Amino acid sequence: MKKVYATRMINTGGRTGEVHSPDHAFTMNILPPGSKEKGATNPEQLFAAGYSACFNSALSYIKEQAGFTGESTIEVTVSLYNLSQSELPDVQLGVEIAGHIDGATNEETMELLQEAHKVCPYSRATKGNIAVTINAY
Repeated sequence: MKKVYATRMINTGGRTGEVHSPDHAFTMNILPPGSKEKGATNPEQLFAAGYSACFNSALSYIKEQAGFTGESTIEVTVSLYNLSQSELPDVQLGVEIAGHIDGATNEETMELLQEAHKVCPYSRATKGNIAVTINAY
């Protein structure tokens, strides 16, 4: 397998800290989900941001192959589910992907979304690990 790209991020403080790239081109304060402080995010938002961008990129490739030129919008919702039956945390992620393609019917959009889901690196990484649902709107 030939590596085509690698990146690194550094976190201090876990969910109540900060994350940054080694060159500090990207720096964000991290707070737990539900916190309202401006200028901060949480790991789930970062995951949703990366997944939505990656998925839309995969969809662009699929649209091109299928001859669709309409702009696409992808919304990714990442949820945390507490499965714990004890004091120890047992939290699992769930993902909902919603997509729209200008000029395409919902049926066409759904077909293209399903194909993008097969090639998106995030989708491939999560396959069989977490629940991912896909819908066209």
